[in-house]
Amino acid sequence: MEKLSLERTNTKITTQEAFNRFLRIKKAKNLSPETIRYYDDSFRYFGEYFDITLPCIEITIDTYYGYIEYLQENKNANPITMNSYLRALRTILYFFMEEGYTKQFKISLLKVPKHIKETYTDEELERLLKKPDIKKCNFTEYRNWVMANYFLGTGNRLSTAINVKIGHLDFENSLIFMGKTKNGRQQLIPMSKSLSEVLQEYLIYRKGTEEDYLFCNLHGGQLTRDGTTCLMGKYHKNRGVNKTSIHSYRHTFAKKWILNGGDIFRLQKILGHSSLDMVRNYVEMFNEDLQKDFETFNPLDNFVKDKRADVLRMKK
Repeated sequence: MEKLSLERTNTKITTQEAFNRFLRIKKAKNLSPETIRYYDDSFRYFGEYFDITLPCIEITIDTYYGYIEYLQENKNANPITMNSYLRALRTILYFFMEEGYTKQFKISLLKVPKHIKETYTDEELERLLKKPDIKKCNFTEYRNWVMANYFLGTGNRLSTAINVKIGHLDFENSLIFMGKTKNGRQQLIPMSKSLSEVLQEYLIYRKGTEEDYLFCNLHGGQLTRDGTTCLMGKYHKNRGVNKTSIHSYRHTFAKKWILNGGDIFRLQKILGHSSLDMVRNYVEMFNEDLQKDFETFNPLDNFVKDKRADVLRMKK
C-alpha cells in the first residue's frame, strides 16, 4: 500500500495521490464494491479532462465548471446523467478540501426538473401479486412471485435483496437483517405479517440452510443483478405488466407508505437513506397523489364542517 511522504506538504500532493488516499479511506469504511466502482469511474471521467498528475491544489471552481462544459460537449449526456458524475466528484473534491489538498469552494449540481418516479398501479400490483398454483407452477415462477412480494413489502434495493440469506430472517421478532446495503451499513428492518407468511411457506418449498441465499437460482446459487432483472422482467410481461423496473417496487413502497400516513422518519430508516433529502423528494414526486382527498382529512376543513353542522343543529 502506498504511503504518503511526511515531508511532502498537502499542497504538493498530486490529484491521483489524493484520490488514492480517498479511495483507501472509503474502502476502510467498508463501502460496497458498487459504490467504490462508482467513485472510481467518476474520477476516471474527470481524469479525461484534468491532468491528474498535476498538484491537487490546482483544482479550482473554474476547473469544475470547465469539466461540466467538457461533459456537455463530449459526453452528450443529459443533466441527470451528468449529475451522477458530478455528485461523486463533489464528494471527492470536498474530501480534498477537508484534507487541505485543494482550496475551499462551493460545488453545486445542475438544476434538473424533478420527474415523477414510476410506480405500480393497484391493478398492476394485483396482477403481480396473484399467487400461482404451487402444485402446477415451476420453481422459477413461484420464486419470482415471492420476490415481487418481498420487494413491495420491504422497499429493498435489488443489490440488497439478492444478498439476504435465510439466516437473516428472524420470524420470531419479525425482522430482516441486511448485511449488505448500498451505503455499506448493516441494517434491521421490520418484516410484515403478510410477508412473513409468504416467506415461511416459500422456505418449506425452497428448503436450504441458514447460510444459503434466500433467493437462489435453479442450482441453489446466488442470483445475479442482471439475471434477476431479466427474470423479473419476463415475470412481469407474463403477468401482462409492461413496467419491468425492480426499483419501481421501492418507489411504490415509499408512495404507499406516505399515502397511508406513515411518517417520513421511519421511511428514511427502512429505505436506508442517510438523510431525509431523498424522502423529501418522494413527497414532492407524489404531490398530486397527496392532494387526493385532502379536504377529507384536512383539520381546517373538518373543523369548519363540524362548526357548520353545529349551526344547522341549533337552527333546527
